[in-house]
Amino acid sequence: MKRVAVIGAGASGLPAIKCCLDEGLQPVCFERTDDIGGLWNYTPDVREGQGSVMKSTITNTSKEMTTYSDFPPPRGFPMYPHNRQMLQYFRMYADKFGLRPYIRFKTEIVSVKPVQEEKESKWTVVSKDGSTGKLTTETFDNVMVCCGHYKDKFVPNVPGQNAFQGKLIHSHDYRDFHGFEDKKVVVVGIGNSGGDAAVELSRVASKVYLSTRDGRYILGRISEAGMPVDMIHLTRFRRGALSYLPRSLIETLYLKKLNQTVNHQAYCLETDSGPFAKGVLVNDELPSRIACGSIVIKAGVKRLHKTSVEFDDGTTECDVDVILLATGYTFDYPFLHSSVHGLSANRNTLYKFMFPPVSTQPTICVIGLIQAAGPSPPMAEMQARLALAVFKGKVKLPSVELQQADIEKTRSRLKKVFSDSKGHFFTVDYMVYMDELASLFGCKPALVKMFLTDTKLAWLCLFGACTPYQYRLEGPGKWSGAREAILQQWDRTLAPLQTRPTTRKQNSSNIIIVMKVSVVFIGLYYLYSKYALKNLDQVI
Repeated sequence: MKRVAVIGAGASGLPAIKCCLDEGLQPVCFERTDDIGGLWNYTPDVREGQGSVMKSTITNTSKEMTTYSDFPPPRGFPMYPHNRQMLQYFRMYADKFGLRPYIRFKTEIVSVKPVQEEKESKWTVVSKDGSTGKLTTETFDNVMVCCGHYKDKFVPNVPGQNAFQGKLIHSHDYRDFHGFEDKKVVVVGIGNSGGDAAVELSRVASKVYLSTRDGRYILGRISEAGMPVDMIHLTRFRRGALSYLPRSLIETLYLKKLNQTVNHQAYCLETDSGPFAKGVLVNDELPSRIACGSIVIKAGVKRLHKTSVEFDDGTTECDVDVILLATGYTFDYPFLHSSVHGLSANRNTLYKFMFPPVSTQPTICVIGLIQAAGPSPPMAEMQARLALAVFKGKVKLPSVELQQADIEKTRSRLKKVFSDSKGHFFTVDYMVYMDELASLFGCKPALVKMFLTDTKLAWLCLFGACTPYQYRLEGPGKWSGAREAILQQWDRTLAPLQTRPTTRKQNSSNIIIVMKVSVVFIGLYYLYSKYALKNLDQVI
């Protein structure tokens, strides 16, 4: 039986282990900590090289979108689970599919090197026992690198940094608000971590300043009628319709939608580069904290002094106690041999963000090295499913030349959209990327055919939320429970809200009415599937 080394037991590593078992391979997972969950396993103590969410972190994507494709979340979980519930979900997943026996905890990877054995390319993996320090050398047929990219903090070199007499920390080391009471805090960076930390600190600090060089557009988790924004807007029909529109019009419509909730210009959050160049900030409370004066938006940091911060616009804030650097992360896999190319900063030379381009069938891949415009766990699972299909020889990748052409095309598109913004050189759009990978090994849902055989399901797949279960309806890895999971996804979403009896009953007749006219849209979807996909790579 072929052996596969899986490095990391977080949100990417767990589905990799399961996919190995599904394909009849023997996984050996190396996890440097004493538990599963990776980033989602909150630890009160700071560990260098080990990422952790803040104590109060909840998901930015709804539970039905964030799930693995063959393991729906519990009905009792809220729309947006807390990190404790996400860790519980990962543990349930590991127990359901019997993954724990294949994980070696407290084991760190020292090196991964290619080796030739009997005309076959294999990998020599050296690991270190975290308790005893003992080194172990083993040979594997395949390697799956699943250790994420939120562990090595990026600390910019700010002029005057050494002169600052207050506390300077990175968001990697921030856990909760304790110790920041009545402090004057400057948060540098307006990504999701910076926004979350600023909001939390604004309730206890004397004042919070949120520093940003280019602003950021804010997207709330809740959409029309109090429903999850991703389940309302991430639909196949909406995505297909957008593909017909010019980019300038899409940007105008998107800006109008975002400004309906927050006037970004009035709140000093408007950017010069548009809503797509930096990605959106997912935050429900930041506007209200700005409105009540607890958070003040400032320009980028120009220089630090002993007790003050000077900003790019010439203003200065004095008596600053703490500077929190929410400046993102770098990624590096120092254990990988130099022959594995494609993982340098601001360079994407991995085919489909997974495979180093080689002339032979690849035997190593990277899982989860993506900045997701959407839910990350199901994308990591899809990557793992494709990787195992490639390792088993069920899917043959195109020639090196075609792979490199695809890489360059993707890189050029991202550079055009994000202007080389740090961290966005491996950004993917959820639905486009999932369909792209699914098409490579035959699990993308065939909706035109489905309309003729199961109209109700087809309707939900086209006009409803594009949940991960759609990729288990057919093809390799088909799951018999996928249809029911899709039919019940809104029931599970709304279930935790039903906390008291109400007299009015929900009206379900609308779905019956629209089902009667669904045949009309078969032709529309046929046109979409035939023509619109040609333009999808132009839309983010």
